[in-house]
Amino acid sequence: VQLVESGGDLVHPGGSLRLTCTASGSTDGITFMAWYRQAPGKEREFVAARFSGSGNAEYADSVKGRFAVSRDKHENTLYLQMNSLRPEDTAVYYCNADMVPGYYSDRYFYTGPTLRYWGQGTQVTVSS
Repeated sequence: VQLVESGGDLVHPGGSLRLTCTASGSTDGITFMAWYRQAPGKEREFVAARFSGSGNAEYADSVKGRFAVSRDKHENTLYLQMNSLRPEDTAVYYCNADMVPGYYSDRYFYTGPTLRYWGQGTQVTVSS
């Protein structure tokens, strides 16, 4: 599985951005897709995720009500709509895809090994 992110940019506080992650390769077994971020000098942290089987979404408390994660199954694309951006949202944003046994992908109940994939990241800078 290959993941390619795009959409990162410099934006003023209060502004909006939409990040895009396109997955290619052997994607049938993907059970979760998510966004993580890593600010300078900090560890990578979870931002938002979308479950393939149920379509449910989960968010970090720091972005609830401001960010929205969505997915286009046909295009194998994950989006992150980011509104009301703050300077503390500045980070490299990474797309993640997991295959976890015991969960549904888009096509079937996945029972294979646990696999994790990452994109190369896209820079988001929030500054006046």
